[in-house]
Amino acid sequence: MNQVAELAALFREGPVAVLTGAGISTDSGIPDYRGAGTPPRTPMSIAQFTEDPAYRQRFWAGARVGADPLHTISPNPGHLALARLEAAGHVDGVITQNVDGLHRKAGSRTVVELHGSGSAIRCVDCAARWTRAEVLHWFDVANPGYAEAQAGAPLNPDGDAEVGDLAGVRVPRCPACGGMLRPDVVYFGEVVPSPVFAQAEKLVNEASALLFAGTSLAVNTGVRLLHRAERRGIPVAVINRGPTAADSRAAVRIEGGTSEYLSELAELLD
Repeated sequence: MNQVAELAALFREGPVAVLTGAGISTDSGIPDYRGAGTPPRTPMSIAQFTEDPAYRQRFWAGARVGADPLHTISPNPGHLALARLEAAGHVDGVITQNVDGLHRKAGSRTVVELHGSGSAIRCVDCAARWTRAEVLHWFDVANPGYAEAQAGAPLNPDGDAEVGDLAGVRVPRCPACGGMLRPDVVYFGEVVPSPVFAQAEKLVNEASALLFAGTSLAVNTGVRLLHRAERRGIPVAVINRGPTAADSRAAVRIEGGTSEYLSELAELLD
């Protein structure tokens, strides 16, 4: 029996919960933090964002310049395969560490976004909420011509662009109170909200197995879900390029890309 057949056997025991990471979105053109050949990069911390005005300049400039190429990014076969598996009753839901929204675009109905959504922006001071598109429009008004001048800058794993000149960049402020605006995501130094983690844990509690797809499990929240699966005694499976924290515990371990193997799995379970 090959590895995909072994994985399919786990799905035939009942719906499986799936945890995805940045590795599932690399085939859509979004770089990974830790994939092979990826240059070292430290994810943004909340302390950097709130305490360093220059860092906020770089963030909003990069977010605006990265927005144009991000519009062309679509779900890849891995995302589409998970939506197909859910529609067929083989997956009870997708838990994701990603903030790119590609699972929902692919048609997945039950999606728990552990780290929030990059499409939502909120005010730190008054809690007013805005869409990312609205805030980036305000950036354009305050910084005419900047996005055009920086077009072609390479994308980073967070979906922002590696911009150059920041001289004179004006950071958008909350139009309701003038306060600091931030993406409604969980940065390093913050914790996943308890209600969100509870939703993820519920999926694992109701699943017959837990599949990790495109994640090295370097983030503690994913490891907590691994421990939850172990306490329940359900099997764990892994599809990933490179080592993960679950490798020694996996009933099935597939070294490779999520697009290829999730598509093959969906075909096999049809």
